[in-house]
Amino acid sequence: MRFSVVIPTLNEASTIEETLRRVQRLAPYELIVADGGSSDGTLDLARPAATVVSARRGRGSQMNAGAAQTTGDVLVFLHADVRLPSNALAAIESALRDPSVAGGYFRVRFGREPHEMFVAALCHVLRRAGIVFGDAVIVVRREAFMRVGGFRDYPIMEDVNIVSRLRRVGRMVELPESVVASARRWQHGRRWHSYASWAAVLSLYGLGVSPQWLGRFYRDVR
Repeated sequence: MRFSVVIPTLNEASTIEETLRRVQRLAPYELIVADGGSSDGTLDLARPAATVVSARRGRGSQMNAGAAQTTGDVLVFLHADVRLPSNALAAIESALRDPSVAGGYFRVRFGREPHEMFVAALCHVLRRAGIVFGDAVIVVRREAFMRVGGFRDYPIMEDVNIVSRLRRVGRMVELPESVVASARRWQHGRRWHSYASWAAVLSLYGLGVSPQWLGRFYRDVR
């Protein structure tokens, strides 16, 4: 299988070099950085290692723009602050040997601090309930991605939405390996405010409130 890794970025100078080095070790078929208008040098740091495309700001539109530049069989949407395990591509290939599988996602770890372990446990419960965030690294066959029309142009919840739609065309499976995601959104001074905002957004989305409205309410601090 030919793996195309797409990384959306916005002012990720502090993370992008290490992320790209780690991905390069996995030897993907293609490595694309889809940037939403960085002003901190992210582009200069990314260009030696990846094909860089510019897109309108927003993870959904950026990942669609990145996907449009790929030719691989399998698309791997990786956040710039998430670390893949060394056997990530082998684990994906093993899962996709089953033709009924449209794609999947990984388990997520954040760190060893109590609040990081709490968030990881909460994300695990949400995944069991069918709610998958981009931190888990969304993996999808190209044909399935095209069939559902890619990501919605949402300011938030584009990841949860596409996984839900992909389940209509095939199985989305949890891979047996774990990725390590940054807990930086929870590390600033208003941690409990972030928890409350996150919980409110999830609840309102579940009740049918539009992602456009929710995007005004919630700000990702990463």
